[in-house]
Amino acid sequence: MGYNFKYVLVFISLMCVWCGRLRFSLASTDSSDGGLVRFNLRKRNLDRHSLSAARIKKASNAGDLGSDVNTDSTPNVVYLKNYLDSQYFGEISIGSPPQYFNVVFDTGSSNLWVPSSKCIFSIPCYFHSKYKSRISSTYTEIGTSCKIPYGHGSIYGFFSQDVVKVGDIIIKDQVFAEITKEGSLALLALHYDGILGLGFKDISIGEVTPVWYNMIDQGYIYQNVFSLWLNKDPVAEIGGEIVFGGINSRHFRGEHTYVPISQKGYWQIDVGDVLLANRSTGLCEGSCAAIVDSGISSIAGPTTVVTQINHAIGAQGYVSLECKSIIHNYGDKIWDALISGLNPEILCANIGLCSHDKYQKDNVIETVVHDENLDGSTSKESPFCTFCDMIVFWIQVQLKQSNLKEKILKYVDELCEKLPSPEGQVFVDCNSIAAMPHISFTIGNRSFPLFPQQYVLRVEEGSSSVCYGGFVALDVPPPQGPLWVLGDIFLGKYHTVFDFGNQSIGFAEAA
Repeated sequence: MGYNFKYVLVFISLMCVWCGRLRFSLASTDSSDGGLVRFNLRKRNLDRHSLSAARIKKASNAGDLGSDVNTDSTPNVVYLKNYLDSQYFGEISIGSPPQYFNVVFDTGSSNLWVPSSKCIFSIPCYFHSKYKSRISSTYTEIGTSCKIPYGHGSIYGFFSQDVVKVGDIIIKDQVFAEITKEGSLALLALHYDGILGLGFKDISIGEVTPVWYNMIDQGYIYQNVFSLWLNKDPVAEIGGEIVFGGINSRHFRGEHTYVPISQKGYWQIDVGDVLLANRSTGLCEGSCAAIVDSGISSIAGPTTVVTQINHAIGAQGYVSLECKSIIHNYGDKIWDALISGLNPEILCANIGLCSHDKYQKDNVIETVVHDENLDGSTSKESPFCTFCDMIVFWIQVQLKQSNLKEKILKYVDELCEKLPSPEGQVFVDCNSIAAMPHISFTIGNRSFPLFPQQYVLRVEEGSSSVCYGGFVALDVPPPQGPLWVLGDIFLGKYHTVFDFGNQSIGFAEAA
């Protein structure tokens, strides 16, 4: 699968911050050990994988990071800080003596990067901590340049090597990226400095060995798992925790439901139907792919489903005149064709809104809302074709519910007014949250519901509140898609175990 889609979502989130709409930033944890505390919790054996639990232990003074190597393989806990229930980060250090950075622990990417002291001409670099290689006695020069794409822009830098401390774990000879150009001014608004990727090496830029792999290879991890708990109380002192090498049994209820990784690279699984107040949204009745991504705050998914969600929660999307014109001018034709049994996949070509060769085109990741590929090339199909396909799908979903023609066409016309905003965020009425439906993902034959208090972000602005829906559009065609990206909204509801050894992910209700 292509790598760029991840950074489109990050770019959307960054722009929301910069515009002051979906504003998130990160703040550090203040503790005697730079915000990184290690605990020795009591052991708890899981009946499925016999994982060792995290154990509470007082952090020791590491001293010089280049020489004092921690050979203890007990689980390590890094506490996170929660800002507005929308983003979480913890503190790491690089170099000897240690230089501290706030980073997002991101399961949707695999590289570690922080701003460089050589970042001179990018304004955002002046608002973040910068790595100074000249003061580190354990620094090794590499110098190979790198580029990390972020939607409509990129960040640039070069690779270096040094010791990296995460919690109590000191990783030797870790390759990371020093960023010298942060292209987007949206980065100004963020309080974190960089990203620590926890994805697979397959998607690592420059084929760099990820931090997590080196933790294992250097003997720090006995159980090849890490687990994530996000505290959804934005005023709590502890915003969450990530446990390397085990789990904390205090932060979940019941047993985890484990599902296998379906495609290595991302932490990707298969999900079943997505239900809107117990009604099928249609697209994933067979199966859809889903990436579990702690690096984004929202949940991203196909426009055809996100639009249905927007309609149900009263979100303010954008009105598409092209979409409405199709339902007004071709609604009866589409209806008659579906009732007569015409193959829905070729229906829009038969009425002249799509070309017949559309269905033979190469599989590329594309954004339907913008009708262009993520690499910037313009799609050959017109917006009318895209909207026609969505209208056909929506009518099919309603037909399965045995609704009447007039009601269905009216509903689809309303959906044309609830399309996800190209800017990523949608506003909802704060006073209507209690009346909004629950939205459920089917994973491992089990339903994982999200309630409106969990998928709506409420931001206090003076004496008033502004509320945002937590779903954004991302369209990935087969065979890679349809694709969902389950971000912090989902992970805040469900404690998650990333089982590297067994190539699986487990979910349990967070406590």
